[in-house]
Amino acid sequence: MASKVLIIDDTPVIRDFLTEVMSDAGFEVDIAINGQIGYEKAVDEDYVMIFCDVHMPVMNGLEAIKKIRQAKPDMPIVMTDSFPDKMAEQATAAGALCCLAKPFALEEVRETISRIIESKKIKVT
Repeated sequence: MASKVLIIDDTPVIRDFLTEVMSDAGFEVDIAINGQIGYEKAVDEDYVMIFCDVHMPVMNGLEAIKKIRQAKPDMPIVMTDSFPDKMAEQATAAGALCCLAKPFALEEVRETISRIIESKKIKVT
């Protein structure tokens, strides 16, 4: 059974892109279309990492990762945003490892995934 990752984003094209990258890396992927659903899934399921957008309806990404961090303090979470320079400090203060800029550079996403796999010793099938 493949290790699972969660992508929390309200934009279909971003979810599709990250799903493809994660699937290519050998992960099973779950998605959530807002922070509230993402938080609920993160608490109920076993994921090895989470990618979470900042700007979403219902519950924004900063709120979601703060709540996820309370429930699962060691969960690797990567924030994504169109304006990462403005959000990077807030994202890391909330518990994110980093904040990736949209539109994504494929190699940057792959490198981030690889760093998490190595640092957390995640087994990918």
